[in-house]
Amino acid sequence: MLDSILLMAQSGQEGGGSPVSMIVMMVLLLVVMYFMMIRPQKKRQKEEQEMRSSLEIGDEIITIGGIVGKVVTIRENDLIIETGSDRIKMKIQRWAVNTNVTKTEQHRKEVEAAKEAAKNKKSKKNNIDETKDEVVDETK
Repeated sequence: MLDSILLMAQSGQEGGGSPVSMIVMMVLLLVVMYFMMIRPQKKRQKEEQEMRSSLEIGDEIITIGGIVGKVVTIRENDLIIETGSDRIKMKIQRWAVNTNVTKTEQHRKEVEAAKEAAKNKKSKKNNIDETKDEVVDETK
């Protein structure tokens, strides 16, 4: 798509070009930029906000600064986490949470279970197909 835009720009420059083609090219460039850069960034921000708002007591988190801790108390804009073997408590802002390790591990386990189920389903289907082939061969 970018190649076609560049070709339009080159042909517009060689032939004098009309202002309408330049406007169309600029609009196309803005649309491409929106779908390639702005929209994915907004999607990531929305996912991060959902993750931060769905924190629960007992979740293990990693902050933006790399501190690993367990959520002890949840307030409106901040959290109290417990970190280390000596159970030091720290108050952090909710926006400072980078990763919810508990949810990430649960999601990974669910994905692995789904893959395993799909693999088992496929192997069962193959076994059934092989059995049908054997039955057909015996009847001949």
